[in-house]
Amino acid sequence: MKNKTTAIIALIALVIGLLMGRIFFGGTNDQNVHDHAVSDTINQKSEEIIFTCSMHPQIRKNEEGDCPICGMDLIPLAVTSSELDPLAVSMSAAAMQLAQVQTMVIVNVSAEKSLRLNGKVQADERLLFTQSSHFPGRIDKLGVNFTGDFVKEGQVIANIYSPALVTAQEELLQALKIKDLQPALFNAAKEKLKNWKLSHQQIEQIISSGQGMESFPILANVSGYVTKKMVNLGDYIKQGEAIYEIADLSKVWLLFDIYESDMSWVKKGNPISYTIPSLPGKTFTATINYVDPVIDPKTRVAHARVETLNRDLLLKPEMFATGIVEAKIQSETPSLTVPKTAVMWTGKRSVVYILQKSDQQLSFKMRLVNLGPELGNSYLIESGLEAGEEIAVHGTFSIDAAAQLAGKPSMMNPQGGEIMRGHNHGVVTNLPAESTASIITKNSLSTDAKNSLVPLFKNYFKMKEALVNDDFHEAKKAGEAIHSALGKIDMQLFTGEAHTLWMKHSHLLKNNTEHIEHQKDLAVLRETFLGISRAMIAISESFDPLSVPLYVQHCPMADSFKGADWLSKKKEILNPYFGQSMLTCGSITKTIE
Repeated sequence: MKNKTTAIIALIALVIGLLMGRIFFGGTNDQNVHDHAVSDTINQKSEEIIFTCSMHPQIRKNEEGDCPICGMDLIPLAVTSSELDPLAVSMSAAAMQLAQVQTMVIVNVSAEKSLRLNGKVQADERLLFTQSSHFPGRIDKLGVNFTGDFVKEGQVIANIYSPALVTAQEELLQALKIKDLQPALFNAAKEKLKNWKLSHQQIEQIISSGQGMESFPILANVSGYVTKKMVNLGDYIKQGEAIYEIADLSKVWLLFDIYESDMSWVKKGNPISYTIPSLPGKTFTATINYVDPVIDPKTRVAHARVETLNRDLLLKPEMFATGIVEAKIQSETPSLTVPKTAVMWTGKRSVVYILQKSDQQLSFKMRLVNLGPELGNSYLIESGLEAGEEIAVHGTFSIDAAAQLAGKPSMMNPQGGEIMRGHNHGVVTNLPAESTASIITKNSLSTDAKNSLVPLFKNYFKMKEALVNDDFHEAKKAGEAIHSALGKIDMQLFTGEAHTLWMKHSHLLKNNTEHIEHQKDLAVLRETFLGISRAMIAISESFDPLSVPLYVQHCPMADSFKGADWLSKKKEILNPYFGQSMLTCGSITKTIE
């Protein structure tokens, strides 16, 4: 009886189980399979996202939260699913968005470069003249007494007493008396005076008056402005000695400096637009009609020449000029260019990150490239890329940091290696720049890295002091020293976030110091100092290498009234952009503690 009861209970349980199974698992259709697949995909994606701490990359979780060490928000880092290319680093869509990664497809374009040239207005060499005396004598009178005076052709510009001419006139008058008997002697006496540039009218006046002149006028051979006065009243001059230099300024030249590295871009016939700082609001256009065939061995620059009519004498010799040449590379085939933000440069290698796509994920793979000429905000690519490939153009340092964390090939470790852990390695977070700089200063930058930056600041303050004193040579020397010190810094001392910022700041500093050795005047050097100061202020805010307060000072009138900043170790305002002319113009806008 007991066994029968047990069997009945089991049978009832089986029936109930079958009914429940039909209710919950019966009637499957395609829609449910799709939902299941979607659920699986969602779960899979949830598992794929790794959350880490930017300051403690050894912390890795599969869900959002706070870092258990520092309490910072965890950020998504990379995809952990199987990758199509083992050398590529995968990133989730969320991680790419937080790192502000942007990509673009590389296409063939006509390579153009906007080239900025500095130059000066100069007198046309073909319109420079030297006014000289054709006979010896003493300066009795000067008709032009100062440089810059205008003279007309035929104007009397000086009077000279010449004993030799007095004697020659007496010979003419004596020959006149025996003209009928010895006409050849009379003609020879006239020719002698003509050889000393006495005019026919002057000779006839001597003959008709029967008296010689004691003071002889010097007539201007050309019209123009006196650019140099070479004698004074009472001076005794020799035959052929120069009295004045005269320039016809109705047509002038503009000579623009071309650095050796830019020579291939500037050609005869290139259009150029230029401005003159002393003529604000005016833009001139012209065509380059001559380029020096040789480079100056001292300055290492050549000159591009522009000829222009000088209406109303607006252009005066020695005025500064700034020209823009829109140059095109001469090539039969289209060229590949990439934005500067896409390229990571180590000093020896240049790399970009190629986007690779699959149905499941996105990944980036490092690629070495050979860079051609710089094109303003982009580089010409000589080799390493092909048209149609998609590369990262923003967020490349974040991708590289993720590659370092994952042990994949990266800028500083092209062969890849073990997954990096520890305080000195991490990815760029979505923190504001100021916060990131503060964290780097406190936690990430080594003493050796800070010490390597000290020569930069030492020479920067030397350059600033020289500009304050209007000392071009010392300022140029200090600027060259900044460039030299920058090249000696070992970038491997900067790791993690510090490396990201150092690459950005050092690139800006390098661009502003590499041509200092070619600069020839104080105004251009001060313009370069503006860019140097921007880089040095950024380095100060990021790394605090001197461990003393630095003051960011601002002059609202610098850079054509756009305003410009500089660094100072003292609160006292000493303006490097205007020097002694406006020494105390400026104010303190920020203190870097």
